[in-house]
Amino acid sequence: MPAVVRPALDAADSTSRLLATLPTGLHIGGEWGPAQGNATFEVLNPATGEIVTSVADGSVDDGRRALDAAVAAQPSWAATDPRERGEILRTAFEALTDRADEFAALMTLEMGKPLAEARGEVTYGAEFFRWFSEEAVRIAGRYAVAPSGGTRLLTMKQPVGPTLMITPWNFPLAMGTRKIGPAIAAGCTMVIKPAHETPLTMLALTQVLEEAGVPAGVVNVVTTAHAGAVMEPLIRDPRARKLTFTGSTAVGRALVEQSAEQLLRVSMELGGNAPFIVFEDADLEAAVDGAMLAKMRNIGEACTAANRMYVHESIADEFTERLAQRMGALTVGDGSADGVDVGPLITPAAIEKVTELVSDAQSRGARTVVGGAAIDGPGNFYAPTVLADVPADARVLHEEIFGPVAPVATFRDEAEALALANGTEYGLVAYVFTRDASRVIRVSEGLEFGMVGVNQGIVSNPAAPFGGVKQSGFGREGGAEGIEEYLETKYVGWAL
Repeated sequence: MPAVVRPALDAADSTSRLLATLPTGLHIGGEWGPAQGNATFEVLNPATGEIVTSVADGSVDDGRRALDAAVAAQPSWAATDPRERGEILRTAFEALTDRADEFAALMTLEMGKPLAEARGEVTYGAEFFRWFSEEAVRIAGRYAVAPSGGTRLLTMKQPVGPTLMITPWNFPLAMGTRKIGPAIAAGCTMVIKPAHETPLTMLALTQVLEEAGVPAGVVNVVTTAHAGAVMEPLIRDPRARKLTFTGSTAVGRALVEQSAEQLLRVSMELGGNAPFIVFEDADLEAAVDGAMLAKMRNIGEACTAANRMYVHESIADEFTERLAQRMGALTVGDGSADGVDVGPLITPAAIEKVTELVSDAQSRGARTVVGGAAIDGPGNFYAPTVLADVPADARVLHEEIFGPVAPVATFRDEAEALALANGTEYGLVAYVFTRDASRVIRVSEGLEFGMVGVNQGIVSNPAAPFGGVKQSGFGREGGAEGIEEYLETKYVGWAL
């Protein structure tokens, strides 16, 4: 097993400097303050298991106060000039870019991803603010003459209204900006509940938005360790008009059921089980490069992570050997240390889940080429792993791994590859490597996924619509489609 690399700097001193100006309270109606009863919960560093700090543990009443503030601010915010909303987002984009190192260090501290990846997330996450700053001034309606004449048909786009946002722990910045950006651009107020594992990045982001000029009550943040208890009353509150969630399919189903009572507009970005298909004509080196990106981005803790590798039987051995060499050469350690490629998983429970999936595959005949076990010592570390000859009934091919494990299975022809890839309840993203242009079209059309990456291991782009089908959810974030999730269409019939 690889040794875990630790940072050379005194972690306590570094942490204290980073947290010195960070608010740890609730942000409601433009004011920072404690939770009801001064309740707090601890935020842990997954690389050490140590307490980073404590933040406000919001209550049901705190959640209601946040929604009160959002509802009160909605009329004036909706009436704000689109250019003004866009300029606020542009200012926030520039502030995030200027403070990239600070935000990267904060994400590494509470989530574990290596600093280089955290900096990449700042670049990616900030881009949603720049993109939607430009979309804010392009909200357009339509004018037409009725086919029968005499009446004019006007179509208007207006903000949905107060929006509830629930963001995940694995991309603490980008999953926030991907929702906040279009909401601000469209003229919606919001109540945000960040994941309790990683609330600090959202608190810092809220500070940036406040400094950028977001009016009081537009962005309200409730941190809590009791997400269900706090958010369900808000979801069932008739004043809320939209719910957006990124997280597991199981939680998403429960939230959709709750949202049905008020018929909320809902967008759900849920679980994934991404196939990574390598055809016999693929550029093998490019396929391995793509596999490393698709599998190891964010330590494998991403809904877009390549969850199962399907490689044509004629090249499977060579692909697996090359992938194992690359995976085995990765440096595991505290993400804040120099040269670290793979940080810790988010919790001990995550280690247990990955261990369980790998053990199941091994018991069914899968061969461990590299890795295959957790790493002893403080922190939640698992060795980068490649499994070969993985049987079709292994759980690792059917459940989200959310860790640095690449299971490799084989296929004989295009039809079998499609059948294997589509044989899942999920439909977020698929990856395809081939040099056959006709095959690209056939396979892309045949894959039952909301996104397809062709000869590349990353598909996420603020300028493109992100989202899935089947049990991976509905609605789109990013692209021209992203702002539509926060707009209602109103038709006006005008008789002359």
